[in-house]
Amino acid sequence: MASSPTLRVIGGKTKKSKILVVDDHPMVRDQLRAVIESQPDLTVCGEADTPHDALEVVQAARPDLVIVDLSLKGGSGLGLIKEILRRRPKPLILVVSMHDESLYAERAIHAGARGYITKQEATKKVLQAIRQVLAGDVYLGEKMATTVLTKVAGRGETQGRQSIERLTDREVEVFKLIGYGRTTQQIADELHLGSKTIDTYRSRIKLKLDLKDATELLQEAILWAHCGDTSPPSAGAQARPK
Repeated sequence: MASSPTLRVIGGKTKKSKILVVDDHPMVRDQLRAVIESQPDLTVCGEADTPHDALEVVQAARPDLVIVDLSLKGGSGLGLIKEILRRRPKPLILVVSMHDESLYAERAIHAGARGYITKQEATKKVLQAIRQVLAGDVYLGEKMATTVLTKVAGRGETQGRQSIERLTDREVEVFKLIGYGRTTQQIADELHLGSKTIDTYRSRIKLKLDLKDATELLQEAILWAHCGDTSPPSAGAQARPK
């Protein structure tokens, strides 16, 4: 009988595919662990809630697949994806996130992830996504797959979405935090950058989005953060009132 893509027989013994779960919410990690460990061909080889810890576990446990959230303590999930893929050997990466897939899925795939699934879908579809990525395919939700097909067909997206897509990953992070009412210093603290660097990002965002001043920047950021991007600010950010 042929083995599944994730169940390999080595020296007469079965070897399960090892999965690292990176998320800053313990309940989410527990739920994912329970789903994964229920399968005979999958095992959780480690957990982490920060990019730093995740990189240490990647080095020590050498997982076959890393499940990554985009909002993490002390850093960006997109940045973590890029850093993981600089290492050897390179594990496969699946993003499981609250972020709006119509914007962030493409960014995650461009960063090197092989799949993207929202947490709303994760309970019933995460195993499908895991197996699809482990088999060497790319996994996207129906909404995002339709968006990609629409782009291929040349129909494009709305002007507002296209405008946001001009921003780099870091500029999107800054824009989102502006929309949640963070000050320049709070954003600098959260992203571990200098306040002058954040000011530079603000200027670039205004230029790319054709915004006249700080007031227009704030208005657009609030609108996008609460309508275009459905994910709340991280718990760590909420704990840093200034």
